[in-house]
Amino acid sequence: MLITGAKGFAKEVLEALYQADEHLQAAFYDDVSPDLPQQLHGRFPILRTEAEVREWLARDERFTLGVGSPRVRRLLAAKLRALGGQLTTVIAPRAVVGAFGNTIGPGCSLMSGAVLTSDITLGEGVLVNLNCTIGHDVVVHDYVELSPGVHVSGHATLGADCVLGTGAVVLPGVSIGAGSVVGAGSVVTKDVAPAQLVVGIPAKVIRQLA
Repeated sequence: MLITGAKGFAKEVLEALYQADEHLQAAFYDDVSPDLPQQLHGRFPILRTEAEVREWLARDERFTLGVGSPRVRRLLAAKLRALGGQLTTVIAPRAVVGAFGNTIGPGCSLMSGAVLTSDITLGEGVLVNLNCTIGHDVVVHDYVELSPGVHVSGHATLGADCVLGTGAVVLPGVSIGAGSVVGAGSVVTKDVAPAQLVVGIPAKVIRQLA
């Protein structure tokens, strides 16, 4: 498996993969961080060039996303696909996914402690970070980022590329528009239009983002 990125979140993705398979054959791809070693943890190579990526993907076409930003996740998914990769979902062994009615798109990251109940739809590239919960009948569109400890209640809808900060709560039936950002610890009690920053309890609009 090839992991895009080689810092912060990429290390957590590695841990999730390693928990599932201690004999993991993995590498990282990072062409923007000059301070990295040749190998991470003395074992996992860090690829720097597209040529190295093509060579790796020729042996194992799977890649997954090791960065948090929705915009960067989208860009890297497109780049690695163009190099011959297959975008792959990672579900940590300690994540819980209900048995009924759930649909998980390619390239999602479900980290340890995440809980999905039933009849949930996750689009492409969704990040469900540590200890998040998603209730029944929730729709999460492409490249949404749920930071650690986010709780999304039943029948909510999260628009593409929105970001929910650490510990944010979305109440039942609430819709959050595409590209919006919910501040850490906020409680969203009513619908949020696209591209808005909302903060507080209850969450209120601070500014328009685009």
